[in-house]
Amino acid sequence: MPENDKRILILGVGNILFTDEGFGVRVAEELEQQYEFSENVTVLDGGTLGLKLMGPIMESDYLIIVDIVLNESAPGEVHRLLGEDLNKACAFKNSMHQTDLLDTLSNCSILGSVPQDVVLYGIEPVNYKDMSAALSPELEAKLPEVMELVLDEVTEAGGTYIPRSADNPAMEKIYVPRDTSGNS
Repeated sequence: MPENDKRILILGVGNILFTDEGFGVRVAEELEQQYEFSENVTVLDGGTLGLKLMGPIMESDYLIIVDIVLNESAPGEVHRLLGEDLNKACAFKNSMHQTDLLDTLSNCSILGSVPQDVVLYGIEPVNYKDMSAALSPELEAKLPEVMELVLDEVTEAGGTYIPRSADNPAMEKIYVPRDTSGNS
């Protein structure tokens, strides 16, 4: 990897056991399954790891987070958040991981190693409280749109990708497949 390439981290966070709460992880899984990225791009299922994500975050120059947000908009609405808007979105207490993510970014900042660019693609959930490995139909339908937004962000940041094929299959196994039978 050339020295001037930005190290890009795509970080999907959330809990896949609580319906739409797992949206960010499902986006990361789909990106990893469908695309091979240049050496300067890492796709990471951050789950609910919180402070354990400090290493990967501090090693990146460009951080793209995908998660749900409560932004008082219509379910399924997608937001691109930066700066103070990102801090507000990460501060809500109705999630099992959001406050951990904000604490993690704050701790990285205290150590003086926060990526130059941090962007959050957040989507308004329909249901994030019921236990299910399925996304709501509304958010299931939004997966391709959010993936495209993330891919555009990767390109803008200097990363590249190609579709996977039989010659370059995904090596990551999905241990808890998403139930696509239609959760409500």
